[in-house]
Amino acid sequence: MVIGRKHLAALVLGAALAGLVLVWSGVIGIGASTGHWKVTDWFLHWAMRSSVRTAAIGTDVPPLYEGMLPMAAGHFESGCALCHGSPATPPPRSVRGMLPVPPDLKEKISTWTDAELFQIVQHGVRFTGMPSWPVAEREDEVWAMVAFLRRYPELDTASYRRLAGHAAHQSRDQERVLETCNGCHAPDRLDRDSLIPRLDGQSQTYLRDSLAAYAEGTRPSGVMAVAIQSLNEQEREALAAHFAERSPIGVNNGAPSVEFDRGEQIARSGDPQRRIPACLSCHDRENANPAYPRLAGQPTAYLAAQLRLFVEEKRGGGLYRALMTKVAANLDERDIDAVATYFWASDPGANAGSGSVDGSAGQ
Repeated sequence: MVIGRKHLAALVLGAALAGLVLVWSGVIGIGASTGHWKVTDWFLHWAMRSSVRTAAIGTDVPPLYEGMLPMAAGHFESGCALCHGSPATPPPRSVRGMLPVPPDLKEKISTWTDAELFQIVQHGVRFTGMPSWPVAEREDEVWAMVAFLRRYPELDTASYRRLAGHAAHQSRDQERVLETCNGCHAPDRLDRDSLIPRLDGQSQTYLRDSLAAYAEGTRPSGVMAVAIQSLNEQEREALAAHFAERSPIGVNNGAPSVEFDRGEQIARSGDPQRRIPACLSCHDRENANPAYPRLAGQPTAYLAAQLRLFVEEKRGGGLYRALMTKVAANLDERDIDAVATYFWASDPGANAGSGSVDGSAGQ
């Protein structure tokens, strides 16, 4: 018997109407307490893995290194452990009632590639409660989290606490906010490969403006958005004042090198032919605009990452962010690495801009 087109169309329409009536009747349960049918659970996980696998095709995985871990570990404790738990914080009993139950990630990380982990962290997973990264354009932060997750299965409680700092020890009440900040930003936790900036000795104006920019979303950062989400304007001002009052510790962060010399040339004189102004025409000099940050002693990896964000027009900030975007437009990778190397090796306890600087290109 051959089914005609009209009969086939009627069958399709009838099936659709039957489905609508079934849903409208309310007999399909949506309660998390009943769980999924096994076939539903299998299908959803199969669809998720297939989707993530396809989305990860062609993803370029950058080098993942040790300096990425502390920032990501602190964010994991404050933003992820609430559902997944951590070596320092067991998951609350309430998450056991979620559908699906957030997994212990130590058991799952090895089943995903780095590119697939990036897709999950960056975009989240529908129907699971797994959110996307708070700031879509900060792929550098997502890759830092991927680096941390790759190491995560190896961490015991002590090693996890060392990475996460005070975020793994303290709650978010107001009396412990400062200690939580120091958990990441303490100078003794910062080396040249750190993605975390040095705050000691920055001006109160710069720190206040930066925290406000994070809070208002004009300086995108998923890590900082979570870190300061509970702070009001007065608390942010108090933090800015605290770190501004702390004197930077003078250090010797490296010996001169070819890269250092190139960075010093750009920092002091710029490159007028390429329309690159001198960094020290604005930064690290006496009577500088307090809204400009001090760069001396900042970790190489942090400064390089921030300069790349400016070049890519993804780095927001305070009132002068557009100026810095224009300044960085002509920098190439060699320039970025050289400038970052120079400032890391510069003494944060000294006035780096006190010498002669040809600053005409920067004004």
